[in-house]
Amino acid sequence: MIQNYDMITQTLWFQAISGFFGTIAFDILFGVPKKYFFTGGIVGAAGWTTNVYLSWYCSFSVFNSNFCAAMVTTFLSRCFAVIKKCPVTVFRISGLLPLVPGVGIYQTIYYIISDNFSKAFETGFTALKVLTAIIIGMVIVSGIPNGVFKLLKKLSK
Repeated sequence: MIQNYDMITQTLWFQAISGFFGTIAFDILFGVPKKYFFTGGIVGAAGWTTNVYLSWYCSFSVFNSNFCAAMVTTFLSRCFAVIKKCPVTVFRISGLLPLVPGVGIYQTIYYIISDNFSKAFETGFTALKVLTAIIIGMVIVSGIPNGVFKLLKKLSK
């Protein structure tokens, strides 16, 4: 559920914009060509917004919301890769990075150093669940044959 954050950051549109610009920041960091920034931002915003929407408003578990968000991100990455005629990794890697549980991994290490092993196990296990959900979501959508995405491109014309 929504925690005690500022009211602006609790809105879905703010989260979508954050996902968009966060993904573009990763695109810049990874040296993605500028012509793919906007499309990559859309992929990241869609994935992050899916995650936030499902966890905040639909009460999905951490695993399920990240699983669905990873599927959305990977699906859009593959669609845009066919449309833009570029490798799928241009969109997928930076699009999935907003979903990666960096805070959970950081907190796990912090609790280990602080000798709070029960809390370290809890945060580490949650981070591991999120990473597993992302991987499974990615693998499922990656199993869709390329012909389906080429057919989608033809249908969109």
